[in-house]
Amino acid sequence: MATDIKETIHAVDAAALMGLLGDRPRLLALGEPTHGEDTLLELRNELFRQLVEREGYRTIAIESDCLMGLVVDDHVSSGTGTLDEVMERGFSHGWGASAANRELVRWMRAYNDGRPVSERVRFAGFDGPLEITGAASPRQALTALHGYLSAQVDARLLPCTAETLDRLLGADDRWTDEAAMTDPARSVGRSPEASRLRLLADDLVALLDEQMPHLITATTPDDWDRARLYGRTATGLLRYHHWMADTSPARMTRLLGVRDRMMAHNLLAVASRGPALVHAHNAHLQREKSSMRTWEGPVEWWSAGALVSARLGERYAFVATALGTIRHHGVTTPPPDTVEGLLYALPEDRCLIDAPRLAAALDDTHREPRVSPWFGYSPLDPTHLAGSDALLFLKDVPPPRDYEG
Repeated sequence: MATDIKETIHAVDAAALMGLLGDRPRLLALGEPTHGEDTLLELRNELFRQLVEREGYRTIAIESDCLMGLVVDDHVSSGTGTLDEVMERGFSHGWGASAANRELVRWMRAYNDGRPVSERVRFAGFDGPLEITGAASPRQALTALHGYLSAQVDARLLPCTAETLDRLLGADDRWTDEAAMTDPARSVGRSPEASRLRLLADDLVALLDEQMPHLITATTPDDWDRARLYGRTATGLLRYHHWMADTSPARMTRLLGVRDRMMAHNLLAVASRGPALVHAHNAHLQREKSSMRTWEGPVEWWSAGALVSARLGERYAFVATALGTIRHHGVTTPPPDTVEGLLYALPEDRCLIDAPRLAAALDDTHREPRVSPWFGYSPLDPTHLAGSDALLFLKDVPPPRDYEG
């Protein structure tokens, strides 16, 4: 077996990755099996720099709030705001505290300095304005979309006034009540006001499409792209809140599906601008159905990667990441009968693997799924290998610099 798999192993760099993929994909998705480890983000940064400098990639999209990401994009594109301000206001999920994310933003700004617009790198968050504990108010997206249209089209065409939106939205804390995640009765997502807002949001997005010939000439490409982002986000958030208020057994499946659908539509918009590197959890980027256990039981849904792959075909590529150990979280040496155990026995500290060839080379002695003692690490599913274009393996993830365990 060791002899068989040696031919599937490659160095970790952009050239080797492109060699495995063949044609340059429009969206190159790099997954991670856990969050919060800067070692993985530093490797992501390294690959992104190489992809920009050698392969013509111009955008990185990460699993962060798509509206907050505009703050980062403005900074790296034109220097708006300070680095500290951007790290505080431009990331969701706590990602702004990451030293590796800070270095990514710093490098992108430095790379763009003095370059023509056509050669600058761009940043995008592709997650919705969502956290595990709840969802944002649709206010920002709705009012921004309404403001864009109000400035460009006849007021008689608008389905409502800004004052009507404000009245229907009410106080934002009605939408952001974290208790609604586990108690549907606390959600306002099926209130008369929310139902009315869903219709108005739909009408605003329809008007955006109907006025496209005028809007794409009257405003800048960035303004047009952002208006479409506001429309996707407004309708997606209102749909998410609708399902937050649901009491049926389908509730969690629909919430997860709505979230990844929002992600997928944002990624397709990113792809329309040119080649991009995407970084998120493996579960959001894989082609197979994703699954997880929740307090309401096990759920399955199609990931953003599965949805985008169905649209883009070979222009979408997925590189999964698997790890040997994360000892500061109790994830120790993988069992030898797992794929991680097989790769852990190699001398390389990190390597890039031809996943389909490895899947074909595996025998029954290395098909056992690994079980993680820590909920935060999702082991590699051996049945997913053939559906990945490549596999990135890191033998050991060191503890963070401030770790005191």
